[in-house]
Amino acid sequence: MTKEAEAVKNSTMPLAVANIGESVQIELADSLLRYKYWPSPTVIVSDGPYGLHLFPGDPWTFEGLVELYEPHIKAWAEYSLPETTLWFWCNEIGWATIHPILARHGWIYRNTHIWDKGIGHIAGNVNSKTIRMFPIVTEICVQYVRDVKLPTVDGQNLSLQHWLRYEWLRTGLPLYKTNEACGIKNAATRKYFTADNLWYFPPPEMMERIIKYANEFGRPEGKPYFSIDRRTPLSRVEWEHMRPKWNHLHGVTNVWHHPPIHGLEREKDDKAKTLHANQKPLTLLKRIIQSSSDENDVLWEPFGGLCTTALAALKTRRKCYSAEIVPSYFELAKKRLERAVSTPTAQPSLFDED
Repeated sequence: MTKEAEAVKNSTMPLAVANIGESVQIELADSLLRYKYWPSPTVIVSDGPYGLHLFPGDPWTFEGLVELYEPHIKAWAEYSLPETTLWFWCNEIGWATIHPILARHGWIYRNTHIWDKGIGHIAGNVNSKTIRMFPIVTEICVQYVRDVKLPTVDGQNLSLQHWLRYEWLRTGLPLYKTNEACGIKNAATRKYFTADNLWYFPPPEMMERIIKYANEFGRPEGKPYFSIDRRTPLSRVEWEHMRPKWNHLHGVTNVWHHPPIHGLEREKDDKAKTLHANQKPLTLLKRIIQSSSDENDVLWEPFGGLCTTALAALKTRRKCYSAEIVPSYFELAKKRLERAVSTPTAQPSLFDED
């Protein structure tokens, strides 16, 4: 780490802040010291160290990633919402190293997405006599969600599935009455209140009926039922926010065929030298953001780099809080975002629709 970055890391407050448009804030700061000041996120995009020594602060090998990431992962869990989705960019060995830490802090694995850069990424740049493995043309982006647990009257913290059963059984009503509550034949007992792995999250309209029925016909001494604060039952809206958002993009799979960044999108200096080795395509950032959040939701970008997540937030009308610890990258990101806001047509490839 450079002396300038070390100075930023040792500062409790940002050394510089840039507000871009009305929705993006980037800070020259260590994100670990800033999370408590940011609004809780709907989406966290982590595109930090890979353990390949690609940029200042990136450890030489994957063994150094645990010490670096664990305090961040712990903080993400502390400040996230039940509906938060984490998108964790890394290479395979880096992710394998960090997965147990994520699981330990209550992050549930959902899916691995493979960015396939295509054969053009390595064409003519591989010495077949010395490499002794197949050339690497991929990176991965792994999706995690929160392991949401709710409190019970006897001090337990249960998963949503088991909390639902627990609260219904407290009413003294038989389980088959959940079907009557929902106005359906048997789906409530078969899907919403099952104890096996075939459990379904009750849709908000069904949950609203379940809660109303339980509090109308359940034992009076146990009321309110399906309440977190023991004073008011959960509302339909509150229940809807108990799981991560998902806006399905039809035709998209977990393999993302997209060429390496080139042309206008690749940030370069006046000598055409690449400014950041780990810059991601805006198209892929837009994809993960739009699938797991809505307009005006809050995004976190803990390891800003050139702040592509912030740029995607501008494009998709989200709010974004980014931090970058290397002063030179912060300045580059600031100029990049200011340029995008002031002259959006100057770089059309950044603003094309997918």
